[in-house]
Amino acid sequence: MKRILREPLLHFLVLGAALFAINALLSARAPGRASIVVTRGRIESLATAFALTWQRPPTAMELEGLIRDYVREEVAVREAASLGLDQDDVVIRRRLRQKLEFVSEDAAAQAEPGDAELRAWLAAHPADFGIDPTCTFSQVFLDPAQHGDHLGADAARLLAKLRRAGAHADLAAVGDPFLLGHGFDKLPARDVRSQFGEAFAASLDSLPPGAWQGPIASGLGAHLVFVHERTAGRVPPFEEVRDAVRREWTSARRDSAVERLYGKLLARYTVTIEKPESFTGAAAAGADSSAAKTPPPENRD
Repeated sequence: MKRILREPLLHFLVLGAALFAINALLSARAPGRASIVVTRGRIESLATAFALTWQRPPTAMELEGLIRDYVREEVAVREAASLGLDQDDVVIRRRLRQKLEFVSEDAAAQAEPGDAELRAWLAAHPADFGIDPTCTFSQVFLDPAQHGDHLGADAARLLAKLRRAGAHADLAAVGDPFLLGHGFDKLPARDVRSQFGEAFAASLDSLPPGAWQGPIASGLGAHLVFVHERTAGRVPPFEEVRDAVRREWTSARRDSAVERLYGKLLARYTVTIEKPESFTGAAAAGADSSAAKTPPPENRD
């Protein structure tokens, strides 16, 4: 047996068999010639996209160029994916997420609500479609920087003058310059809040119409105000806001579909979040700081 094992012929046969096995294995793993099929539907899609862009159909040469470019793009995408170039690319990851969500949203958007569903949605969300109350008013501005400690006395004297003049007072001749002007016609409540602030809007709501009142404060200074007219807020009839209700209903249905999608997908995964030590330390410090500032529930009055 020892003599046989030392035979060069045996060594040659074993080496040859090993090389044959390796070659067979590599041949089996080597990819075959892949195929790319450019279907008629794809060609029509390319031609349609060209026509939408250039407002004319492509010539035969242009269509050949579109097909050639599509084939190159397909080859590039496949080869890039095979090399893993699509991995850890933020743009590609976001685009894939968008496409997955679009599939879910499109499926949800195919449902067409009936009027009964839309009426029920309006009844459940009246504030989303309500029309704000409005106020038509005039104002005279007093700048605290200009009046200083005399602001209150100056406001009282000016208020008396305006009350004598009534609704037809010449506002351009009194008060301090104000960027937004003196008159506001049917200004919605949300615009009053955004332009003058919450405190001003609350005070304005309490003023009786038909007389100069004030001063009332805003974030900019003091104002003397004459309320001309108010209109109450309302929820419009269904027929007036049907399209808006349908848009909100569809949007909510899409959002719900995306949430259900992620609920199903996440059920397939075990998610482990390894927080960095710096994050954990910062979170703990924030919790300690919060605990120091906020008394425990049992100590609150």
